Amino acid sequence: MRNKSGRLLPRAIALLAGLLALACATVGHDFPSDRVRQIRIGETTRERVHELFGDPWRTGIEDGMPTWTYARYRYALFGDEHTKDLVLRFDELGVVRSYTFNTTEEEESDEAKGGLRPR
Repeated sequence: MRNKSGRLLPRAIALLAGLLALACATVGHDFPSDRVRQIRIGETTRERVHELFGDPWRTGIEDGMPTWTYARYRYALFGDEHTKDLVLRFDELGVVRSYTFNTTEEEESDEAKGGLRPR
């Protein structure tokens, strides 16, 4: 017959392992940040965006026009969070009318800007 403490330790270890597994979470899917600089407002089509980045993680409507979002959000209980997102807004012809790229990664930000750094 086992005592209570003999059964408690394996359960405590399993609980701790479960909590540590939940300490990190990723939402969305990765996309190539270095291709952001290939987007040209008023020129790049929805088809070209799809060639560059694949299927969007999320789609929507802003001011009556379609939007595509590419995003990856990696959250960690211990350590730094790493996030990046690209939101593209298309006109009625399916051409990029504006876009926003944000990241917490300095290297990815530099790649998206074509290696340029602010002074």
